[in-house]
Amino acid sequence: MAEQARSLEDLKSALKEADVPVAGAQDEIVYEKKIDEHGRAYATGKRKNAIARVWIKPGSGKVIVNGRDQEVYFARPVLRLVIAQPMQIAERVDQYDVFATVTGGGLSGQAGAVRHGISKALTYYEPELRKVLKANGFLTRDSRVVERKKYGRAKARRSFQFSKR
Repeated sequence: MAEQARSLEDLKSALKEADVPVAGAQDEIVYEKKIDEHGRAYATGKRKNAIARVWIKPGSGKVIVNGRDQEVYFARPVLRLVIAQPMQIAERVDQYDVFATVTGGGLSGQAGAVRHGISKALTYYEPELRKVLKANGFLTRDSRVVERKKYGRAKARRSFQFSKR
């Protein structure tokens, strides 16, 4: 009877020696850097119908979208604030240059796609930032898209005007 009474640590060590997985003893996932030969991190961001290809590299904080400065491409200050959010949360303002190409959608969707791409690229460049960015919801792809038009309807849900005359 005395031989059967073991401590929990003895059982775990015995199971580890036998290569049996132990419940609750999961190893933490370690993310590693993903940097190309030019020292840049690349990510794709999406929102609505907009798709952004984003590259970041250490620099002075310039943001270039489709070959133009962000102040020219995103004229509204709100859109520029959206793009700057991941850098502010990660406390990396003016530390990375961002180069992005965006296609599809409108300006609001494109700004959201660039934000998503910057967030993903930051996690590829500095994996320890993943926890902060994920907690603020920047790594989640906003999957809302426009609902398709149905037949027999004026739009997706609106029906044609009804009149008795």
